[in-house]
Amino acid sequence: MSEDMSSPEDIARARQLKELEPLHEAWSNWTHARQSLEETLPLMQDPDPTMRTLASEEFTSLTHTLSTHISTTFPSLLVPPSSTRDLHALLELKAGVGGSEAALFLMDLLRVYVRYAGSVGWRTSIIQSNETESGGMRDAILEIKGEGAYDALRWESGVHRVQRVPATESSGRTHTSTVAVIVLPLSEEAESMSENDELFKMEDVKVEVMRARGAGGQHVNKTESAVRLTHTPTGITVSMQDERSQHQNKRRAFQVLRARLMDVKLSRDIANRRATRRNLVRTADRSEKIRTYNYAQDRVTDHRIGLSLMNLTSFLEGDGVQDFLDALRRNWQEEIMEDVVGESE
Repeated sequence: MSEDMSSPEDIARARQLKELEPLHEAWSNWTHARQSLEETLPLMQDPDPTMRTLASEEFTSLTHTLSTHISTTFPSLLVPPSSTRDLHALLELKAGVGGSEAALFLMDLLRVYVRYAGSVGWRTSIIQSNETESGGMRDAILEIKGEGAYDALRWESGVHRVQRVPATESSGRTHTSTVAVIVLPLSEEAESMSENDELFKMEDVKVEVMRARGAGGQHVNKTESAVRLTHTPTGITVSMQDERSQHQNKRRAFQVLRARLMDVKLSRDIANRRATRRNLVRTADRSEKIRTYNYAQDRVTDHRIGLSLMNLTSFLEGDGVQDFLDALRRNWQEEIMEDVVGESE
């Protein structure tokens, strides 16, 4: 390796070594546990009762560690490295049925994701929002900068349903509202507006500029700072007006367009791979109701894996979201391992 570790070969080698760290750590822990077990076995026949008791407790702990490695740790290493493991994320949230209550719940979910990102050291920025007069949001786009953010949050895509009594409901009747969440992959290159892009050709993108509009439709400034992009081959459109200048809005719009096109490409690649086809249908259907937040029962339920958390506050304001992300990741890994084993038979 070179002295400054900056050559492409050095970077590739460093990335390869990082990918091997879980395997090295698992094997080292396995070897250490086996050696400790071999040293513990003779002590279980020690004439001292206290020593035998301690050895027996140590034996139980070590056998559990080795069993976990066999049943969970080593099989999980069969899961191929994710091709999107280094990507950041864009979260698009849109209020669905429920009117103003859906717009208010959108803000609750937005705060959950911002709080979670901060807890794991990721940077967040709301790059677009459309607020309502009641204090909610019709839609929002949240940028999350952090390695692995997309892989961690990708399973949040889908319809989130909330059941609660609105503050304005005098009769105490429970209302049902929904918010649709789409998690898009975001790369470092998404910041640029290069003429040559592997996801699209500039000649296929129609760029329109206009004056930004306020909530009531009226123009809010005299300059044409708002930007709308249309990708002709796919029909994808992106509008951006939250930044102060046309250049900034154009940069943000291309960022979102590139993320949406990358998402289309990844979805197409997954659909073409037999090994993950069942996973795509089961856990990534964005029209599917994936989670229910029931305030009266203080319950959050993920319908894809049947997991319920009887502490809604922990999800909204604490670390409860991590429980769901971990469970969804394990579920995905188990499905991938099943497919790997099935292909080898």
